[in-house]
Amino acid sequence: MNRLNRCNSGVLLLTTVLLSSCASLDNVVSAPTVSLRNVHVEDIGFDSQTFILSFDVRNPNPFPLPVKSINYGVKLDGHRFASGEAACSFTIAAGGDGKFTISVDVNLLQTAPELLFIVRDATRREIPYSLEGRLGIDIPYTKPVKFHSSGLIGLQASAR
Repeated sequence: MNRLNRCNSGVLLLTTVLLSSCASLDNVVSAPTVSLRNVHVEDIGFDSQTFILSFDVRNPNPFPLPVKSINYGVKLDGHRFASGEAACSFTIAAGGDGKFTISVDVNLLQTAPELLFIVRDATRREIPYSLEGRLGIDIPYTKPVKFHSSGLIGLQASAR
């Protein structure tokens, strides 16, 4: 019986150590740097517009970062431009850089008419943007990693 109690204590101690190491895994993953590289006007019509948002990602971790989803919000000149969530599958090398793109369909007339002027101006000059979101990381017991950045960006129209 005494041997059984020692065995149970050992299992309990091992379980506690394993659970505490899993719970602290979130602190092991450093947040990557994500920035908006380009906004490309893919298609523009009266009732809908399609934009391709291109992002750069820098992984500060000493291990590869497998990304499984992206939740994002983009503001142009202080106005909400696009937000959403996208499933994806790419890996950023340890200490390396990566890129990803998202296609966004919006109706600027319905969502924010003032964005029509911002988008028009952005084809001629750079405008301020802010970006925030979360990357879903495909490592067990790891919560999504938050990111945010800001800067200046211009829009590029499709050559059709």
